[in-house]
Amino acid sequence: MDTFKLQKHIQAYKNFQQNEPDRFASDTSERKSRQQYYRSWTKDKILQMELEEFEEYIGKLWAMLIWGNKKYVTDKMVSDHEFDTVKTELAELVWGEQPVEKRWDRFRSKIKGMGPAMISEILCYVHPDECMLWNRRAYVGLNYLGVNNLPRYNYQLTGKRYVELSEITKTIVQELKANGFLDADLLIADYFIWEELQVENNLSTIYKSNQNEDVVSSEKIDSEAAEFIHDEIRDKLKDIGQWLGLESRTEVKVADGSRVDTLWEQTIGNMGRVVYVFEVQTKGSIDSLILNLLKAVNNPAVQAVVAVSDSVQIEKIKKHASGVQALNDRLKYWDYQRVLEVHQALESVNEEINSLGLVPTITW
Repeated sequence: MDTFKLQKHIQAYKNFQQNEPDRFASDTSERKSRQQYYRSWTKDKILQMELEEFEEYIGKLWAMLIWGNKKYVTDKMVSDHEFDTVKTELAELVWGEQPVEKRWDRFRSKIKGMGPAMISEILCYVHPDECMLWNRRAYVGLNYLGVNNLPRYNYQLTGKRYVELSEITKTIVQELKANGFLDADLLIADYFIWEELQVENNLSTIYKSNQNEDVVSSEKIDSEAAEFIHDEIRDKLKDIGQWLGLESRTEVKVADGSRVDTLWEQTIGNMGRVVYVFEVQTKGSIDSLILNLLKAVNNPAVQAVVAVSDSVQIEKIKKHASGVQALNDRLKYWDYQRVLEVHQALESVNEEINSLGLVPTITW
């Protein structure tokens, strides 16, 4: 970590504290309110949580700012699991006796719909001495300070890596304390990162940096990583469709023998239903992929099918599909990298628009 840069920005943060005391005090009050709220949810209280309380618990997270309709997210999470399962795993994540890295990996493997930003935010509120808040802003800040090998994709942020990053971020806490911020912890470090270390002009460069390194190439991943990548891309495709105003679902049956990863649907006047189908390919048989897409186009509402994969596999899929006449005009291709870049760009847009408060949201 570049301690010279860190010290320079800590001095700027001290100036902010002195020159804008009202805003600094407001940030402090907000931080304490958030901590008080999430710490009030003990293990027993989480296990007894009602659905409306769960919606509030999740809806208050900063990570939810990208969603105008927060209930959509919680409804989807509950529909994908038994509500009791969600509460049990949430209680274990926050208050379990196992080390953080094991609780992290367990929760990620059992609960869909909550990514690293949401999970780490909850942990940071409740355990700010041990757990950092990880999101794209943290990525930008730590990258600026020269921290190497930061995870750019959700699947890379294992419990072990999350603990390592929390330990690295404790360096910021130590330096803040040495400079007079005696109550500094990892949540205060997050406020500092947001205030002082957002130095890149465009946060979407997260996925564009080091483009020669194909992090999600099928040639370089094992089966477990492939599953995480598959689910991450599938869910991001669903988010993109939702943000575009389309009905967007995952794991949908569109024809006999054909269940697709993501579906976008819109009803257009007298045309009726218009459907676009996405199949994510990480590991597995390309012939099976082609067969599934062929079955999907038998549904007359399906206007196009899209194979989503890395650049190496896309070329293989094109060769396999070249002789399949029924797919010639309806099969499109989308690289993982571009999906991630589009998702990041739309996430930034939605976060900015929703921060204007044009749509009523939960207030403190």
